[in-house]
Amino acid sequence: MTTLGVNIDHIANVRQARKTVEPDPVQFAFLAELGGADSITVHLREDRRHIQDRDVFLLKETIKTKLNLEMAATEEMLGIARKLRPQYVTLVPEKREEVTTEGGLDLKSNLKYLKNFVENLKDSNIEVSAFIDPICEQIGYAKEIGFDFIELHTGKYAELSGHDQYKELQKIIESTYTANDLGLVVNAGHGLNYNNVKEIASINNMNELNIGHSIVARALAVGLERSVREMKSLINLT
Repeated sequence: MTTLGVNIDHIANVRQARKTVEPDPVQFAFLAELGGADSITVHLREDRRHIQDRDVFLLKETIKTKLNLEMAATEEMLGIARKLRPQYVTLVPEKREEVTTEGGLDLKSNLKYLKNFVENLKDSNIEVSAFIDPICEQIGYAKEIGFDFIELHTGKYAELSGHDQYKELQKIIESTYTANDLGLVVNAGHGLNYNNVKEIASINNMNELNIGHSIVARALAVGLERSVREMKSLINLT
């Protein structure tokens, strides 16, 4: 059964807009878990635009599920991850000027560096995932580097419609099967919402979907616990 990881970065966005102490993403993680979240995802960015260091360490101590730390493959973040020891780390590309993550990692151009980086994380008993586009070549490099998981970037799928969206869905399905054949666990995320999530959740052996913006936006109307519960119900219908 596909599980749900809830990204709470946007809770921290509201707090940082006023540089104050509320809303506290640590408290909202508790509500997400009450709604059925199977893991909590946060992206600790280099510029600290939303999630802060204190958030990740408090989350590690207080949540009852799993902590998925999204981060860039930098020496600073390696040190934080090895001290924090989340259940798993998802390596993502990061650019200061972007509003949100715009695409997957280019594993081929960073093969040697990433091999060493992933080994360092795994030496601390942290499972490691790569956020990549649904391209079979990238999946092969993920296996070669030593990742335990991949997270398929669903942003393009979410932006398209009609036959174009169907074609992108087929790429995601093919990528999932390719990764499974190589022994990689497959997660997916980016741009998924209440209208497009079912098709992704129904893919055989899809492990977990990471969803943030849509759930937090819905929470403004109905509360976070209910918005998580509604998303979990859609995923479980498949």
